[in-house]
Amino acid sequence: MADQTAPAESTPEIPAALITAPGYQVRRLYQAYLAVWAREVDRVLTGPQFAVLQAVEANPGRDQRSMAAAVTLDTSTMADVARRLENRGLLARRTAAADGRRKLLYLTDAGREALRESNDRARMLDKILLETFDETERAPFVAALQALADHWEGLAEG
Repeated sequence: MADQTAPAESTPEIPAALITAPGYQVRRLYQAYLAVWAREVDRVLTGPQFAVLQAVEANPGRDQRSMAAAVTLDTSTMADVARRLENRGLLARRTAAADGRRKLLYLTDAGREALRESNDRARMLDKILLETFDETERAPFVAALQALADHWEGLAEG
């Protein structure tokens, strides 16, 4: 009996049930985004590090827990990201006077510089990611993504 398996170099057909599943398409988008981010921006900061520094720049002196919520990181991941940024000299974590358990976050000068460099690259990446849309389509597309994310987060919270 001859071997009926497909050659190793061929890619299997994607089942229709996956193609029509929004979650599958979102996962594809996210995997592709991570790969492009790593190539275009990650020389200085990972995506979560970038998000944390952006949030701290916009809200200096806020506590680590509220910053985690702002950038949709769980508290243990946030603690790890903040610790790594602090070890690199990009972030200062100070203990709150009123509650020794709370860590307040501040950008350092080096953090501002890293954020500036990464922000320039991230904005270029945004343009690349949205280049298939004309100028009038971009804002509504991003608004639709935000509405979808808000809805799905609501579903996740139960």
